[in-house]
Amino acid sequence: MRAFLPAALACAALLPAGCSDSADEDTPATDALSDRAAAGPASTMPEDASEALAGATPNEERVATLGLLNKRNNLSENITLKPGESVEVGPVILTLATCERTPPWEMPQETGAFVQVDVLDRGQSEHTRVFSGWLFKNSPSLNVVEHPIYDVWVKDCAMRFPGEAEPAPSSDD
Repeated sequence: MRAFLPAALACAALLPAGCSDSADEDTPATDALSDRAAAGPASTMPEDASEALAGATPNEERVATLGLLNKRNNLSENITLKPGESVEVGPVILTLATCERTPPWEMPQETGAFVQVDVLDRGQSEHTRVFSGWLFKNSPSLNVVEHPIYDVWVKDCAMRFPGEAEPAPSSDD
């Protein structure tokens, strides 16, 4: 809680400067956020970001690559799915609801996928859902598949945004 408090106070200190009605519209913005935005990669953001996001790859055309590890025998494999697809790998069923990545003009860059993991344990007649939620490539500890035998993680989400020359390079392990 204490680590959160200074950050909240810092944000609260910047809000009045950025949202004041009394600011003269002819004077340039001098707050730290405006300076950083003008100098950083965010300056490549399109004029209307909502239009650019609307032109992104439609959900049904995106392709996620997930990693699946069997901790018993140390075998891992890459699973490629489109949203709405499921695949059964041994006793594991992976279902991809959607995948996303941040636009190139937003920082920090992040890739995520909403995944459901069902496992058929020994002696069971039906699969049991062991995970349903978002998994993040650059922050895997935010949401973890907690299973003693299987681990699942996001490797990539292939999608494009208008104005991108090439799909974002993947830094697969």
